[in-house]
Amino acid sequence: MEESVFTYAAPRLKFGAGASVEIGFELRMLGARRVLIVTDAGVAATGHPARIAERLAAEGCEVAVFTGAHVEPTDDSMLTAVEWARDEGPFDAIVAVGGGSSIDTAKAVNLLTTNDGGLEDYLNKPVGAGRAPTRPLLPLVAVPTTTGTGSESTTICVLDVLALKVKTGISHAALRPTVAVVDPDLTMTQPPGVTAAAGLDILCHALESYTARPYTAYPRKRPEERVPYCGANPVADVFCEKAVGLLARSFRTAWRDGDDAAARSDMALAATLAGMGFGNAGVHVPHANAYPIAGLVRDFRPAGYPDGAPLVPHGMAVSLTAPAAFELTYSSNPARHDRLAALLGGPDVAAGPTGLADRVRELMADLEVPSRLGDVGYDTGDVEALVEGSLRQQRLLATAPLDVGADELRSVFRASL
Repeated sequence: MEESVFTYAAPRLKFGAGASVEIGFELRMLGARRVLIVTDAGVAATGHPARIAERLAAEGCEVAVFTGAHVEPTDDSMLTAVEWARDEGPFDAIVAVGGGSSIDTAKAVNLLTTNDGGLEDYLNKPVGAGRAPTRPLLPLVAVPTTTGTGSESTTICVLDVLALKVKTGISHAALRPTVAVVDPDLTMTQPPGVTAAAGLDILCHALESYTARPYTAYPRKRPEERVPYCGANPVADVFCEKAVGLLARSFRTAWRDGDDAAARSDMALAATLAGMGFGNAGVHVPHANAYPIAGLVRDFRPAGYPDGAPLVPHGMAVSLTAPAAFELTYSSNPARHDRLAALLGGPDVAAGPTGLADRVRELMADLEVPSRLGDVGYDTGDVEALVEGSLRQQRLLATAPLDVGADELRSVFRASL
């Protein structure tokens, strides 16, 4: 039997300039008195976490602040955070302040301080065991300071597994934040490079969710089999279309002028809406490809990110194969791809197999970001390793609107070199 049911879920949302001032109220309503703030050193340097901690203390909360979240977290960095939280805990609630890296680290801390087992037990198959939590998690308040990942809306926690040189994740409804507090004022400190990479992540969330395999194309599931990624559906479509429209209006402005409050607000809203879209519909080929692109990086170091280890930021990694991926998936539903091309480029853009791909390429050129795998250090000799890494992301590839195997992935990577 074909599926006839789709599901939708999202955290409670508080959005708008100054919303972060009300985090103390939210925690009081949750009954929290001992609170862990998870952030990273760069965000801590902006003063946002300290100001939030001061307000929470004024509300009567005891606060501990962990500033060691890793940009593009790894299994090692997440385990360090978990051990720190175990030593400093127990806590009544967790507040994640930062980009997707901090929010995802907070999700891992929440999972592993409330449930038995190690990180590898919960990682998605086939990298990990794909175990589901059996005990309730703590309330999690997600406070994004970047406009990209949508992690404040989703059930996903993404990380690099260093020994395998692969990026993977944990996906379960229990990881979804309890409350998303989205304050565009906190995003004004993003450097242009971070704005570009994070914004491209928003874009691909929306584009991939809108072009995902429709929920009706899956076999009928029993109630206990339902997962957060259920395929393209009418509710997710609304959020994705709105997100793409906001990006078309404000992405270039926010990148050029980080002090433009209206553009920053549009980007923050687009990130949250796209998160609500892909957190229910799912993403597919560009995200599956992004994991090995990030995991196998050798020497690339992007502008605007912390100095240190080589890094391909997640949104950049996703966008590098997105144009070729959308050329591959065009035949699955030309009308949907053409609709996105018009939303992104205007009603007069040319339709057809390269229409959406070309709009994405134009945007990447305007943002002055790497647009080819060769720009971040890959060549033809890396294609097979990249294909192998993508094939490990079966949870994502299953959401693609057509069957995608090694041959299809190989053609996308080669076209993206």
